[in-house]
Amino acid sequence: MAGAPLDLLVIGGGITGAGIALDAQTRGLKTGLVEMQDFGAGTSSRSTKLIHGGLRYLKQLEFKLVAEVGKERAIVYENAPHVTTPEWMLLPIIEGGTYGKLATSVGLMMYDSLAGVKRSERRIMLSKAETLRREPLLREDKLKGGGYYVEYRTDDARLTIETMKAAADRGALAVNYAKVEELLYENGKLKGVRVVDMLSGETYDIFARKIVNAAGPWVDTIREKDGSKQGKRLHLTKGVHLVIDGGRFPLKQAIYFDTPDGRMVFAIPRDGKTYVGTTDTNYSGDLVHPRMTTADRDYILTAANFMFPSLKLTAADVESSWSGLRPLIHEDGKSPSELSRKDEIFIAPSGLITIAGGKLTGYRKMAERIVNLVTGQLQEQNGASYPGCTTDRIKLSGGDVGGSAQFKAFAEAKVRDGEALGLTKRQAESIVQRYGSNADRVFQRCTLMREEAEQTGLPLDVLASLAYGIDEEMVATPQDFFVRRTGAVYFDIAWAQRWKQPATAYMAKRFGWTPEVAEEHLRRLDVLLHDAATPAASE
Repeated sequence: MAGAPLDLLVIGGGITGAGIALDAQTRGLKTGLVEMQDFGAGTSSRSTKLIHGGLRYLKQLEFKLVAEVGKERAIVYENAPHVTTPEWMLLPIIEGGTYGKLATSVGLMMYDSLAGVKRSERRIMLSKAETLRREPLLREDKLKGGGYYVEYRTDDARLTIETMKAAADRGALAVNYAKVEELLYENGKLKGVRVVDMLSGETYDIFARKIVNAAGPWVDTIREKDGSKQGKRLHLTKGVHLVIDGGRFPLKQAIYFDTPDGRMVFAIPRDGKTYVGTTDTNYSGDLVHPRMTTADRDYILTAANFMFPSLKLTAADVESSWSGLRPLIHEDGKSPSELSRKDEIFIAPSGLITIAGGKLTGYRKMAERIVNLVTGQLQEQNGASYPGCTTDRIKLSGGDVGGSAQFKAFAEAKVRDGEALGLTKRQAESIVQRYGSNADRVFQRCTLMREEAEQTGLPLDVLASLAYGIDEEMVATPQDFFVRRTGAVYFDIAWAQRWKQPATAYMAKRFGWTPEVAEEHLRRLDVLLHDAATPAASE
């Protein structure tokens, strides 16, 4: 990137930045991207992990937003069926709840219509008996029935990395652990950035004709450096999710339910666990490492026990958690839940383009709007012309499985390939679900690394996944692997605890770390493991 000027430099390697890099590169822009942490380490690995149509935006009369994000779900699913899957969601109708029977029925019907939902996934209204049959854990006393509709579950961190890999495959230059320390100007116009490699300490100057600030919760930090943080500003709110073992919370069915204070919360089964969230509270603490507090944990447990009273969940049942920050646009006098989730674009006098707000589901459309703006400006300045957006038809990395309709058959065949290599069915399924059409590249490493697996003390599937992560997914620290490339710190914390030491030792050997550096990486991972399971007393 420092070698020759770029057409576009993107600051921020979350889902928005990754989407912009993919769109820009496919339209012929020479594109670079820098991320100060790991790809997706901020908000993009800490969401509710749903590509969802935003039913609650109907309540806020944001019809255009519902229509756009609703249609986007199907596109994301088609282009990455290995990291996105349809999930029927049950909306229990409770006496005195947010939505009555008529409002639920009409709301879901409008939702289907606005979002262009396909016939097989349109809403169904359920009787009380049918609602309880689908989810016996629901409270019976105030239950009147249910609405049944489809959302899409995703692995947000992997969606980000697969988008980034798709951009890199097409020639985009993307680097994690590269922090913008300084903005560089010529005659008052932004021309480049000074970047520090957070792993080596080296400094690089990168020049680009256009620079986009897609830094999520940090966009105002970049705007401050540019001296252009005027007018609208970010309003950060925090969302916390708890993870409970499926044996203790044996949810059969994803539920979107009322809390005692009138908010709505999700409870979703995933990989033998159930996760519940989210909170929505104003936040002004550490941006890099927001944590669950005792109050966050107790709020979610109270909500879960209100809707599923037979469980009697306690703090001891919480295995793990994650906390994410929503970078919303501030509006005077509005509570966190009332703030719009719409994205906004700011153009500074220096030429810096900032995109703020928005949602995971709308990342592709946000990218399209930004790249339309960038190509429009470049066309005006030098007469060059660029094609329109085609990312609605671009398979993400790992998504080349014959489309969503063929994914099941593809996965079954690939799992058999994995079993033929000596993996258990569960190990093979996990690799196929995580890597999609890149599973073969992990299986290839299984074939080549048997001896090394014995030497390192890592199971073959873990070592092959780690090696693939280092070779092809820019894994640079144990946190990258255990938190974002596998999701283990959230969904299988015992697995992360079990393999953290041999995995770190393997990385130390690969990267030539000193014992002190390896120890420091392990210590940082231990802090994350501790904080995922243990709440802070307060912010």
